[in-house]
Amino acid sequence: MTARVIQYVLENKDFQHLLDAVIKRGYQVLGPTVRDAAIVYDELKSAADLPVGWTDEQEAGHYRLRRRNNNNSSNNNDEARFGYVVGPQSWKKYLHPAEVRLLTAERSGQTFRILNNESAPPRRAFLGVRACELAAIAVQDLVLQGDGYRDPIYAAHRVGIFIVAVNCTQAAPTCFCTSMGTGPRVRGAYDLVLTELVGPGKHEFVIEAGSDAGAEVLADLAPASSVASEAVSREAEAAVERAASQIQRRMDTTGIRDLLDANFDHPRWDNVAQRCLTCANCTMVCPTCFCTTVEDVSDVTGTRAERWRKWDSCFTQNFSYIHGGSVRSSAKSRYRQWMTHKLASWIDQFGSSGCVGCGRCITWCPVGIDITEEVRAIRESPASSSSNSSSSSKESSHGNP
Repeated sequence: MTARVIQYVLENKDFQHLLDAVIKRGYQVLGPTVRDAAIVYDELKSAADLPVGWTDEQEAGHYRLRRRNNNNSSNNNDEARFGYVVGPQSWKKYLHPAEVRLLTAERSGQTFRILNNESAPPRRAFLGVRACELAAIAVQDLVLQGDGYRDPIYAAHRVGIFIVAVNCTQAAPTCFCTSMGTGPRVRGAYDLVLTELVGPGKHEFVIEAGSDAGAEVLADLAPASSVASEAVSREAEAAVERAASQIQRRMDTTGIRDLLDANFDHPRWDNVAQRCLTCANCTMVCPTCFCTTVEDVSDVTGTRAERWRKWDSCFTQNFSYIHGGSVRSSAKSRYRQWMTHKLASWIDQFGSSGCVGCGRCITWCPVGIDITEEVRAIRESPASSSSNSSSSSKESSHGNP
């Protein structure tokens, strides 16, 4: 019989002790805060920097922040610190930065030198990592560190990250993590995991260590923390189960690789092309997309040049440009490339799906295209052509830049 993991309870009023315990170990704490009418990730100096009392409304093409309330009373706002789902940013912004200077070249007279002057990233702690986001980090670990083509930039940012994960106790209408097996309960590698309990006369966090480093931080919280009773542990479990029951969207992933490969010329691709703006929002907010481009820039004197790596997207024409033109010039081919790579050929390349069910691509699509709906439409009315599978290998099996 498996021994029960010891959980602890930390009162909301003592939450600053958790930040202090992490900061004193030399970590820069990064976590959610409110800026520009959205939940974004930034450095936290105080527990007050968290989005206290805020939640998000999400639907296809819709995102709004509003004040939370307790017991459905509009004038009884609670002070939940993690009472939202996910915002437009993911932890990818720190692990796989949007812009990285690869080198600098300088010329002075007869002297020419090449510099690599990017400083090493600080020791970082991620506070508030959701289950789907932890799964996304695992996916990027596999893609960017797990095979023979390791990305040293990602590795430098990834090493030594202290992760404080958070179990979801509410879901957004755009979530479908249960379909992807990634949430709402946190799974995988973390140092600490929190479950926030908010109710009449109660605001506390159930905390569990997932590593030796997490256990050390947890020990520092005494005497502010106490061992959780079985009743409190059951309450935390029930809160996560309620979040799972709130999830409305579903994606049937049964045989999805073969389904999409066999429907390369399905008429649904024309349907989505009529709506898609190829704006690349879905790839920019996706926590697992990893494609990049390289740009060289120089000053007007010709004495200094820099090479930068920047995020790119399969929705841009230049991304698939080969001498003579782009191999994916239509919106249809670009959306098809993204979705079939994410859900099908990703499995061939990396042995897992590239989607974690966070729903960001649905929320932040300006026209509300829903990836779960696109899969459902193809599954319910598969194309009759038997030649699609062979043609799919020409395009959808290649997702690398």
